[in-house]
Amino acid sequence: MKKNLLFVIAVVMTACGIDVPKAVQTSYQTMTISKSDISVPLKYSATLKGTADVTISPQISGQLMEVCITEGQQVKKGQVLFRIDSRDKQLELESAEANLLAAKAQESSAKLEYESNKNLYEKRIVSKYVLDNAENQYKQAQASVAQYQATANRARVNLSYCTIEAPVDGVIGSIHVYAGDQVSPGTYLTMVSGNAKMYAEFSVSESILEERAHSDVKDNESLLAALPDVKFLFKAGAEYPLKGRITSITGTVDRTTGTLTCKATFPNPDGGLYSGVQGTVVVPIDVKDVMVVPQNAIVRLQDKSLAYKVGADSCVTSVIVKTASISSDRDLVVTEGLEVGDVIVTEGANNLVENQRVIF
Repeated sequence: MKKNLLFVIAVVMTACGIDVPKAVQTSYQTMTISKSDISVPLKYSATLKGTADVTISPQISGQLMEVCITEGQQVKKGQVLFRIDSRDKQLELESAEANLLAAKAQESSAKLEYESNKNLYEKRIVSKYVLDNAENQYKQAQASVAQYQATANRARVNLSYCTIEAPVDGVIGSIHVYAGDQVSPGTYLTMVSGNAKMYAEFSVSESILEERAHSDVKDNESLLAALPDVKFLFKAGAEYPLKGRITSITGTVDRTTGTLTCKATFPNPDGGLYSGVQGTVVVPIDVKDVMVVPQNAIVRLQDKSLAYKVGADSCVTSVIVKTASISSDRDLVVTEGLEVGDVIVTEGANNLVENQRVIF
């Protein structure tokens, strides 16, 4: 009865000039599986750090007399950063130098006395006791000179500590003190970020050790030399124009994260990179002779990955596939489930059902 009613409705709609929707077969895009090469951009979150980030602290206590730099200023090695009150240290040096002059005068007198007694002893005018006593006084005078020389040297070094200079070329960080402050060893003044080159620190999975164990490369030096140039992307997506190199991989695995720390070094001639900046290191890895399929050809169903293979009758059959952990932005590498020559659906795979006929 229901079928007859539907038939009558259809006849009436046709008679009234109303178009009846027709079943339309959907067209799908397919591809034939083959092997090819692919460049996979592996991406890692990274933080930039100067290759010579140096914390600046005073070596002596005193009043800070002058702050010679500003935050963010580019400085050269040896440039004056801070000055500490040097008057006490200058007086200590002058006192030490005066004591040194007196000790040298005593040494000169003791030497003359010793040489005179030595000459007299050879002529049997004085006894051996007199000669030995003169020699001992001369040696004591020499020791006093050495002691006062060391005191003067120490005073000179302490005076030099009153002028704090940049140990490397770089950029000044935050300044935490002002002229007039009392400072002492351990007081944090600022940081000079040596930025001629910058490190990008990032972590990689320890699975790289397994891959290395199955490769011909066994030592770190050869591994680093074999790695390609890398890129750095800022958080907003802009790419730093100069490429870098991975220059170190730590020899220990972090037990908490199961990762190794790597450093990529980037040249920074114009100072465009700053310590603390976060971004992404992109490592392009070339994978050869593999089955590459578009990501939308793989349907994720819970813990399974499916591809729809087209048979000779144009009907599709789902097959479970395995993909490699590495992938590009658009493609996947299939390791199991497909063979060279298989035809699979790429566009529209999410809309397919088992044994559906497709037009392509």
